[in-house]
Amino acid sequence: MTDALARLLAIVPAPDEPHTKSWDEVERTIGATLPCDYKELVRVYGGGHWDDYLYVLEPGCPNDDYDLAAWARNQTEDLEGLWEFEKKPVELEAEGARVIPWAVTDNGECLYWLVLPGVPPERWTVMVNEARGGRWEHFPVSCTRFLAAALEGELRSGVISSSFPLATHTFRRLRAG
Repeated sequence: MTDALARLLAIVPAPDEPHTKSWDEVERTIGATLPCDYKELVRVYGGGHWDDYLYVLEPGCPNDDYDLAAWARNQTEDLEGLWEFEKKPVELEAEGARVIPWAVTDNGECLYWLVLPGVPPERWTVMVNEARGGRWEHFPVSCTRFLAAALEGELRSGVISSSFPLATHTFRRLRAG
């Protein structure tokens, strides 16, 4: 278990039933091996709604609106179209650089992994994009470390709502919707 997942478990206990996933198909669909800390997060918590604001995407999510593979496909298409007219964030200017979404917010912000050529998934970092805007932030941490640090107030984003996190933390597993 990663330190970040242990921190999350101390913040919000996990639901009783673990989630088992077959990662091969989703990784083929996305075209990348996903980070182990994310797989562990999904195994322990599943896709979920944290502090009534942040949704962690899940492959094959019971609620189709939060399916990781669908978000990855749609965001890739949307961003390619956007970058025909707007400048890419500097972190994405390297040949072969891309982003893969792993979480979204109630306001429409999207949290991504920054995927760089030659960088293994365990070293992917987090990029946050504001809803309906061109502002991006980069955080040099894993997705689970980002989530734990944000919930504990150690990490602050200028893009994510200032009402996140809540004083009393909540987690709800995503259900069919």
